[in-house]
Amino acid sequence: MDLPIVVGVDGSEPSLRAVDWAADEAALRGAPLRLVYASLWERYEGAALAQDFGKPSEQVMAEDIVRTAAQRARLRHSDLRISTDVLPEEPEYALVREGHGAAALVLGTRGRSGVVEMLLGSVSLAVAAHATCPVIVLRGSHDNQVRAGARGRIVVGVGERATDSAALRFAVQEAELRHATLEAVRAWRRPVHESTDHPLLAGEPARLHEQQAAEVLEQALKDAPEGVDLSRRTVEGPARRVLTDASHGADLLVVGARRNPGHLGLQLGRVAHAVLHRSACAVAVVPERA
Repeated sequence: MDLPIVVGVDGSEPSLRAVDWAADEAALRGAPLRLVYASLWERYEGAALAQDFGKPSEQVMAEDIVRTAAQRARLRHSDLRISTDVLPEEPEYALVREGHGAAALVLGTRGRSGVVEMLLGSVSLAVAAHATCPVIVLRGSHDNQVRAGARGRIVVGVGERATDSAALRFAVQEAELRHATLEAVRAWRRPVHESTDHPLLAGEPARLHEQQAAEVLEQALKDAPEGVDLSRRTVEGPARRVLTDASHGADLLVVGARRNPGHLGLQLGRVAHAVLHRSACAVAVVPERA
């Protein structure tokens, strides 16, 4: 099945950068590109009420937004198969539903009504926490250089349950598509109770934990395709900080998020939540089986 790359658009600069990324992603995969504008305004207010107040119809504005976004994508890749839709729904729900039939969802960090000081918009956070497909959230770069494949480096965080990791498979695929280096990072920490001041044992607990981290990396990467340029790195420290540091100079940071079907709250985990707010590059949150 030819699954599309879906991008949420709202006319803001972050969403237009998301269109650029999504167009590049669709072109690399040979996949269709689907542009979606979702808003509840039209359902509750309606075009007639807008005319009564001398304002333009939200529906007309929305159609203009998706039309402009489609033109932008087509200028970037003239042979893309592009479809558009305007949905009178809350964007969080509409985009999560769109993700059921998508290869990936691409979002900007915040929309037109976002507060400048916010680190991450509520729509991006909610979609990343509930979507059933990978969600790529573009962090707002101050130098406006958020674009696909600029640096040739993909970073993936490797967790405890590294075997059969959807996040790792997604990262490998991205590295292959972009001919980029894949840097697999495993964070490790030495429990406080294992520290010792004995001179003969100094450093021994740390060495053992670092060795275990390296073994987890090797196990995770044992089935990686031979053609992928792999880099392995173990770093002492909390995963949130380690991965945020690793995001500097990368095109994409990939992390997994375990989904619990019976849980109604945000299903991100502390690591994914932290890097979505602090990463220096785009972040892909990939659902993992619980």
